Amino acid sequence: MIVPVLADDIDEQNHVNNTVYLRWVQDVATAHWRAITSPEAQEMIGWVVLRHEIDYKTPATLGDEIVLRTWVGKATGLTFERFTEIRRKSDRQLFSQARTLWCPVNTQTGRPMRVSGEVRAQFSV
Repeated sequence: MIVPVLADDIDEQNHVNNTVYLRWVQDVATAHWRAITSPEAQEMIGWVVLRHEIDYKTPATLGDEIVLRTWVGKATGLTFERFTEIRRKSDRQLFSQARTLWCPVNTQTGRPMRVSGEVRAQFSV
């Protein structure tokens, strides 16, 4: 997924604000989920974040084009580990990397749920 750095993404230090990186982490996770799973699974399963860990390497600035890359790590019980890299498109400079723990929830009840073996297989390492 490629996104531009916009003027609204910039903070007082003249670089991308930390909250924007978190938004990108969530946006690419959502796009990945929607690209891989069936409409039925998307209707039944929602996701909530249990934990974000993000390391900032170097600041992104206005005009940068950003490449967002994500993949799922270990899936155990009610948690799915997801990794994200945020890089500049032109030279692949690493801006940030994140590890997020997600929990699947039933969209009707909002309660944690176990996912089917089929869905787990699509995302598990």
